[in-house]
Amino acid sequence: MTDSLTATGGPSSKRERLVEGARDLLFEQGVERTTIAQIAERADVPLGNVYYYYKTRDELVEAVIESRIARIRQVLGDLDRRTTPKARLKGLTATWDEAAREVKENGCPIGTLACELSRAHNELSDQAAQMIREILDWMERQFRELGRRDAPALAVTLLAAIQGAAQLASTLQDEALFRREIRRIRRWIDGIS
Repeated sequence: MTDSLTATGGPSSKRERLVEGARDLLFEQGVERTTIAQIAERADVPLGNVYYYYKTRDELVEAVIESRIARIRQVLGDLDRRTTPKARLKGLTATWDEAAREVKENGCPIGTLACELSRAHNELSDQAAQMIREILDWMERQFRELGRRDAPALAVTLLAAIQGAAQLASTLQDEALFRREIRRIRRWIDGIS
């Protein structure tokens, strides 16, 4: 999944292992059910060492959000090398298709985290919303490049379709449903003039 919004390289430092462990556990269990002790265990870092890097769980969650935003920017930057806006948009949908099995298990790692944190109405929820804004803004630029004056609405429609399909696939535990919807979305992109 090298081109995926969810892929990462292998962690080397304790800090990186903690962020990766937290990122995985937050995706699998959610923010509320994930403890610092579980993160330390997953990262193979002694519990006492966690507090050397992150004073609170919120600081660690913030680091996860920052790592997701960095990965989103990297993937979108890679997609910007494609020659047409449609090719870029379809390339983005392919990143979700590559993650279909994970999406079936736990939903979209970006949408799920952003949604869960949005309920808190605090700084973390604002930072989590930035993950969604990054993707929406990029999508909007692609639609503008296609000459669409309704680019903001098209970006929302596209991301809502992907996130809705992810939610349904996770709820119904139906990977095939998600893949069908991604194919339908790609056809929709092809039909935009």
